[in-house]
Amino acid sequence: MQSTKSPNTIAGAWTALACGVAIMTMLSVPAAAQANVFQLSSPAFADNGLLAKKNAGRNPANPNCVGDNVSPPLAWSNPPAGTRSYAIILHDQEGRNGLGVVHWLAYGIDASVTSLPEGAGDGQFKGLTGGKNILGQGTYFGPCPPKTQGPHHYVFTIIATDLEPTALEPGLTMPQLLEAIGSHAKAATGLIGRFGH
Repeated sequence: MQSTKSPNTIAGAWTALACGVAIMTMLSVPAAAQANVFQLSSPAFADNGLLAKKNAGRNPANPNCVGDNVSPPLAWSNPPAGTRSYAIILHDQEGRNGLGVVHWLAYGIDASVTSLPEGAGDGQFKGLTGGKNILGQGTYFGPCPPKTQGPHHYVFTIIATDLEPTALEPGLTMPQLLEAIGSHAKAATGLIGRFGH
């Protein structure tokens, strides 16, 4: 039995196949090009890994705060073109029964900086401006999840902006910081650290 397909139909099928292969190739590129993506990491814990006890908060008045209040080291790479400064937010959305807890706001970090050492959130580190955490302080305040709950997920987010490092005043709350960054945000990436008792 002779084929009833016309040359045009066969050509169309080959074109569709070629397009399909091209699309599949394009879809596989992002996995291979991860090295060029704006990324945040820490030498102290893997993404979705456990934070060390020293990274937990320290507050004698709160029995859930069992740590030393030491911020973990952070490193980032491949920021978007035009980045002038960075802002870092550490937020626990599960905290306060889902109302959220802001543990750290740090901004005005110069674009030339690609990492922060352990303990940089103590308020003494030069080169970053502190915003207000849950206690109204401009420093890092580590996790203090209730002992009756499982590990919380603490999201470290770094935002690349086109703002000059000195553009924002100290002591901003998270809503104020996000509003001030607004259209100046160029890209963001995150990292999750878990902590529980």
